[in-house]
Amino acid sequence: MFTLEPAKCPPRAEIGQMSRILVVEDEELIREMLVLALEAEGYAIATAADGRTALSLLQSSEATQGEVPFDLLILDLMLPQINGLDVCRLLRHQGNQMPILILSAKGSETDRVLGLEVGADDYISKPFSMRELVARCRALLRRQRFNSLPQLPLLQFKDVTLYSQECRVTVRGEEVNLSPKEFRLLELFITYPRRVWSREQLLDQVWGADFVGDSKTVDVHIRWLREKLEKDPSHPEYIITVRGFGYRFG
Repeated sequence: MFTLEPAKCPPRAEIGQMSRILVVEDEELIREMLVLALEAEGYAIATAADGRTALSLLQSSEATQGEVPFDLLILDLMLPQINGLDVCRLLRHQGNQMPILILSAKGSETDRVLGLEVGADDYISKPFSMRELVARCRALLRRQRFNSLPQLPLLQFKDVTLYSQECRVTVRGEEVNLSPKEFRLLELFITYPRRVWSREQLLDQVWGADFVGDSKTVDVHIRWLREKLEKDPSHPEYIITVRGFGYRFG
């Protein structure tokens, strides 16, 4: 049904506290293998075998703790009692914005579109690679963590000032025009100064996990951004290339 590749690196959790994932899958073997793979990555896992139990876990925990109890939901569509589409639709109707990754044996374009339209953030068809599923989980959790950061009206680093709510940037007191992707890149960089980002991480954060194309598009946008920020783009002081790793800001 799926492939499970051996881990090539030691277990690791996402930055910050351990992320909590609810796995809703009625096939016991798949459910157990998902738990093993995700726990090996450092995540805390809870499980449910049907839609009604999943909703009960989500709603009872939310009511007692006053907060969303899970950071990510992995949701099979073909579930007993309440199917996955109805679970997803109900959660979004209730205002729950937790990332949802759908698993399904239905892999047609129509099925994928329907899953995304009812509120899922990503969709993966069975059979699937466990390595790909773990990578998609990481991407969704990173994006959720970044999006949950408080949106400050003003972000500043040296002579660069970014006005988040106005979608504008000034450099050394002069306003510069950035494309949406350039603005998103700069916002990510200036939020995490001196952090090194790989091309793949930048693609996940700015272009999204479903981006299909050449990773060199990151280099192109970095070059354009440097031309607008740097006094001398050939000797940048803001966007620094870290050879063998990626880019950092400052």
